[in-house]
Amino acid sequence: MREVAVDRRVRVARGALRGVLALPKPVKRVIAGPPVRRDGQQLDLDIQLLLRLLTPRRPQPVPPPEQMRAGQSFVDRVVAGPAEPGVRREDRTVPGAVADLRARLYVPPPGPDVLDGALLVYVHGGGFVAGDLDTHDELCATLAAESGARVLSVDYRLAPEHPFPAAVDDCLAAFAHVVAHPEEFGAAPGRIAVGGDSAGASLALTVARETSRYGADPAGRPVFCLAFFPVTELEGHTRSRELFGDGFLLTGEAIEAMAGWYVPEALRDDPRLRIAEGDLTGMPPAYVATAGFDPLRDEGEHLVTRMREAGVPATLRRHPDLVHGFATSLGIGTRPRQAVAEASGALRTAFALLASPVPAPAPDPSRSSSPS
Repeated sequence: MREVAVDRRVRVARGALRGVLALPKPVKRVIAGPPVRRDGQQLDLDIQLLLRLLTPRRPQPVPPPEQMRAGQSFVDRVVAGPAEPGVRREDRTVPGAVADLRARLYVPPPGPDVLDGALLVYVHGGGFVAGDLDTHDELCATLAAESGARVLSVDYRLAPEHPFPAAVDDCLAAFAHVVAHPEEFGAAPGRIAVGGDSAGASLALTVARETSRYGADPAGRPVFCLAFFPVTELEGHTRSRELFGDGFLLTGEAIEAMAGWYVPEALRDDPRLRIAEGDLTGMPPAYVATAGFDPLRDEGEHLVTRMREAGVPATLRRHPDLVHGFATSLGIGTRPRQAVAEASGALRTAFALLASPVPAPAPDPSRSSSPS
């Protein structure tokens, strides 16, 4: 009965939200208030309207983990957008570090745009505390439909019940199983990428770095990494955290609380928690999407700088008018869906380049020897 009641609340809230978003732009502006401009950027009107509807009038304490999970699940279902037509979903399990994990395979509709053997292993966000396969269902279906690649969404153990490094260990174990048994998921060896959003992006990047270290078997590495607004430093003190740590969905207080639940004090110096530090040489090419009004913006962009310094081909795309979590807000206006479509295009291009033969290098005349 409780699930039925929640489903009813989701339908009612989704209908009300659609009605508000369908209002004429001048009316939406009156409801949302004056344009929000900060750091040379202007917030998207539909996102501003959503924040106006979601932000309580008085500051609220960070809820406990169970309440946070329920709240995120409800909001994500409301803002997820319509179901992606034609995508086939298959519930699976994959081995984790200590037990099997839930997983869901998304198969794009048949057609000429399907990428043969391409698979994205996707790790959901949620601050290492919340999120599951269902909160990211429409995002993963959209990535599959628009990129032409299969997507395997993988669950993992959450804090505080399972603190660090449980999530890292689960994701490494799951990815290792996928690359060892690609045929189970319709994938081909050497055509498996990894991706995620927020905390999931951090875990995906950790998988990419840990499996790409010197001497690692190339067959066990991802060929590409797709990261939406990654968290790379649990105790960061960046300018974006100062500018956008309040009033833009993800707050500084929430980041601090989730970091405390996720990482025991004795493990705060573990290098796996600092993706942008250390040796990044050998990591796969990456596409990193950040949001202009996100407290995590600067650390995600610093990561790209560090990757480029290490010789890693890394593409950065800042969406200056969006906030943290836009990838799972596909029902809010047009901008989140455009941003996800762009990321899907980057994924598709990466797989297409992998399928292309690498031309042999032209001979260097300066190294040729003339007959004596």
